[in-house]
This record gives sequence, C-alpha cells and structure tokens, in this order.
Amino acid sequence: MMLEATVQKLHELRLDQMAAGVREQQATPALYAELSFEERLGLLVDRECTSRENRKLANLLKKAKLRYPGACLEEIDFRTPRGLHKDVLLTLARNAWIAGRQNVILIGPTGVGKTFVACALGNSACRAGISTWYTRLPRLLQELAIARADGSYGKLLTWLSRISVLIIDDWGLAPLADRERRDLLEVLEDRHEVSSTIISSQLPIEQWHEIIANPTVADAVCDRLLHNSHKLILKGESMRKLQSKLT
Repeated sequence: MMLEATVQKLHELRLDQMAAGVREQQATPALYAELSFEERLGLLVDRECTSRENRKLANLLKKAKLRYPGACLEEIDFRTPRGLHKDVLLTLARNAWIAGRQNVILIGPTGVGKTFVACALGNSACRAGISTWYTRLPRLLQELAIARADGSYGKLLTWLSRISVLIIDDWGLAPLADRERRDLLEVLEDRHEVSSTIISSQLPIEQWHEIIANPTVADAVCDRLLHNSHKLILKGESMRKLQSKLT
C-alpha cells in the first residue's frame, strides 16, 4: 500500500516516468537486485529527465515548423562540391553564433540545398533547447499585412522578436512594396543584436538593394543582417537534378 501511495504522489507531481520506473522495478526485481538504492534512484531520475528533454525537443520542433523537420547536419552531403565546408557547419552546430546574437546568410542557386542547411541549423538549435521558427519571406510579409489589418501587428512583432532563431527562406523572390520593406525593417530592427536570423536566398547580396527598392531602407536592412553574420555561398548544380540522375 505504501508503494501505491508513493506512485500516486509521483503522478500528482507529474513525475509520470519516475512512477513508471518504480512500477518497472517492482515488476522485475531481479534486474535491479544488485543495484544500490542510490543507483536505482538515479535510474528513476534519469528516466524522468530524459522524458522531459524529449518532450521539450518535440515541442520545439513542432513550433519551429521547419520545412524539413528531419534535417540534420549529419545528413548533409559534403561530397558533392557546392561550397559547403564541413568544419564551418560543425562550428555553427555548436550554436555559439546564436549565443553571440549573430546571423547566418545562405546564398546560392535554386536546388543547391540552402533550405535543408537552414533547417539543419534550426534543428540543431532546437536540440539545444533554443526556440526556432521557419517561414518564407512572402508568407511572413502576408502575415504582417494581415496582423496590421486586424490589429494584432504589435503582438506579432513582439512574438517575432522573442524567437531566438528566425529562419527566413525565399528572400528576394520579388521586389518589395513600400509597406513590405518597412514591415521587414521593423522585424529586423527588433531582432538586431537581440536574437539570430537565418536568411536563405537565391539573390546575391550585391543585388539586395535592388530588390528592396529603397536605398535608405536597404541600407538599414543590410546593416542589421550582414553585420556580424556568417555568409555561406553555395554553388553548383541542383541537388534534385543530381539525385534524379542517380535513380
């Protein structure tokens, strides 16, 4: 009866995995007979901690909405020459750039793997317990316009500013309208030297002023993004084309 009461209290304290561990040790005493009390208690605590870490990671990945949720640095193809350097990405995987409020800029032609690399870095951030969110620039601008119309603009800006790693894909697909470039500047201004941003674009950095289409705003946007950033310039043939040739 005392054990049952203990298990019930563990559930009440939301220590469900510890409770399950107690049940397991009770059901299979021979497996734990040679372990000391401290060792058995340690197994229970480890089980609870591992479960909570897994739930936290699953929650972070769900909220991140990565284009490729399963992307990870271990799966990046470094054999195909496209300007990716393994040592650089392994350094970024340590997430010191996030702690330093730095940015990552991924430039390259379509299909070369920019989005996958961006999502792999986002996945690495999530595994370190860092909040991450993926979006495409057209969708972000659309959501900002909707928020402005329904009165939630300030709330959305605040939420965006609190995301530790914001991934903006498909940067520069089309010239920005006046309202769009000003909305974009608001987002980047709030994040400047506060959090980190990953930009993925087919457009060379030298052409960003042209796509933003306003010299003053372009200077401000580029200053906030490019200052203190890691620039990865990818090149080569589309990975999708290369894979299709192999099948």
